[in-house]
Amino acid sequence: AELLSSLPEDNKYRPRIIDIELSTRLKSIGAIVLEGAKWCGKSTTAEHHSNSAVFMDDPRRRSQYMIFAEDNPDIILNGETPRLIDEWQLAPIIWDAIRYTVDHRNGMGQFILTGSAKPANREKISHSGTGRFAWLRMRPMALFESGDSTGDISLSKLFSNPRMSIGCEAKSDLQRIAFLICRGGWPVVSELPEDVALNPAKDYYDAVVNVDIRQVDGVDRSVERAKRLMRSYARFQGTQTSIRQIVEDMNGGDPNVVEDKTVRNYLDALRSMFVVEDMPAWNPNLKSKTAIRTADTRYFVDPSIATAAMGIGPGDLMNDLKAFGLLFETLCVRDLRVYAQSLAGDVYHYRDKNGLECDAVVHLPNGDYALIEIKLGGEKLIEDGANSLLRLASKIDVNRMKHPSFLMVLTATGTFAYRRKDNVLVVPISTLGA
Repeated sequence: AELLSSLPEDNKYRPRIIDIELSTRLKSIGAIVLEGAKWCGKSTTAEHHSNSAVFMDDPRRRSQYMIFAEDNPDIILNGETPRLIDEWQLAPIIWDAIRYTVDHRNGMGQFILTGSAKPANREKISHSGTGRFAWLRMRPMALFESGDSTGDISLSKLFSNPRMSIGCEAKSDLQRIAFLICRGGWPVVSELPEDVALNPAKDYYDAVVNVDIRQVDGVDRSVERAKRLMRSYARFQGTQTSIRQIVEDMNGGDPNVVEDKTVRNYLDALRSMFVVEDMPAWNPNLKSKTAIRTADTRYFVDPSIATAAMGIGPGDLMNDLKAFGLLFETLCVRDLRVYAQSLAGDVYHYRDKNGLECDAVVHLPNGDYALIEIKLGGEKLIEDGANSLLRLASKIDVNRMKHPSFLMVLTATGTFAYRRKDNVLVVPISTLGA
């Protein structure tokens, strides 16, 4: 919050956590690639940090830009820096021209490239861009960014001072969290009244299955298969479900509807559009040999995609607490990823052959890490989460790696954030911030 408040004032722009990282990285690299799902705010953020811009998907100029990219890229690249090249992946051949320009100009922060998909024609890129480009991932808004979390419990401050006092009041209830899951973190929703704020997530889903999944690489994929896959993926949020299980769920008992390779192809397309962002497994040093499950955990980049795919709303979540819990986990993972990225950290999951698991492990480059269990709330679930964290912490070989910085049960509800007598933190998501 302190860093965000230090950014330049602009009544038309709401700062995001990534603004701090973007403004810092522009001082040390020639070009930055800002990538992420459509509608998450990349163009707005990049334009805020740019002094000139070209929008490659402008329908009035797109065909001309494609010609310039091939024959005269300077027309696209010349302009006051930092220069924004929005949706650059539409003309991937321009990558090498940007790299060459960065090499032959003095100064950092020459270009910001934004993209909502990986480039389909990667063969047109001949150089990796090492040393000239930095990559930043932008996601939909975390609750702190949308104003739905106080941010009183700072992830960065917990890592720097794990014993800090964390007592503060929380004001969210289950109904509000259910609404926030279905609304999602799309920037447009912060400007909308609540009675229509659920519509953007449905519009996003419709665009993915009807248009984007076919346009991303020119493959004419089936709309109905895309809908089936996204529905199935939504049902398996927060699990390590295999491709074979997803196929069986999609087929509904008919083995001839879709094959494994088809599902893999569709998932590759969704990943290239940053719609799906699975979580890798964490592999710690343990005191005794234990087989660690290495399958990724299934997640959409935002929980509202899952609710839109299943055609459900806040009331449905309130009537199905198991589904509510899995989708709340997706919301928490989204927020933890946003906050961890500001610390150059990553988020993993842990599960071993004995069923011991940890929903999220925030791991920083210096080896510090935190173990986090995600629960809806209530004394029993909090107790279960705390006991699971303590068991996992006791198995870690602290002669070969650090003690965990802190253990946290992240909840949907609760009157207060507090520290238990066993030092496990109990933190409602509406109090967590970067």
